Amino acid sequence: MYWFTNDDRAILEPQNDIFATALLVLGFVVFACVASKAYIAHQDSAFALESYEQASLIAQNIAHSQMLQGSRQDLISAEKLDALSGQQADIHALSLFFDVFSPNVRFQVDVSTEDGEHIWYIHKPASSTPPMGQIAASVPVTLELNPVQQVPGTLTVKLFKDRWNS
Repeated sequence: MYWFTNDDRAILEPQNDIFATALLVLGFVVFACVASKAYIAHQDSAFALESYEQASLIAQNIAHSQMLQGSRQDLISAEKLDALSGQQADIHALSLFFDVFSPNVRFQVDVSTEDGEHIWYIHKPASSTPPMGQIAASVPVTLELNPVQQVPGTLTVKLFKDRWNS
């Protein structure tokens, strides 16, 4: 080993070993950062997909809810939507509407006709903390504006999360 470090003809000197080791460590650190970012991105998209599925299930449950049912089971009554939305919303009916779902789930329901002429917003009274993110899912519905007028519409559930990574 003595001839390797003292030989003037040597190709690799001990100082070059330090640079090669530093470069190897730096490459490993960059690889670890890229791998962790990919894992975090995968976890976020998996959580978003799970939240979308939850919002979709809530939307389907509301679309088939007895509380909103019109003259037929496949219709949503505009009269019942009026009672649950706006400034004059019936607090008792609103409480019954949201009590079916877990109190830990924060969401808002938007119902609109296809032409956008009629829009209803159903939501719990405002929370003290503003939401940090939301995921929405929609289902097509038929709205009964009056006993003789039925129009296509959309029921959208917006699911609010305080923190996506919790």
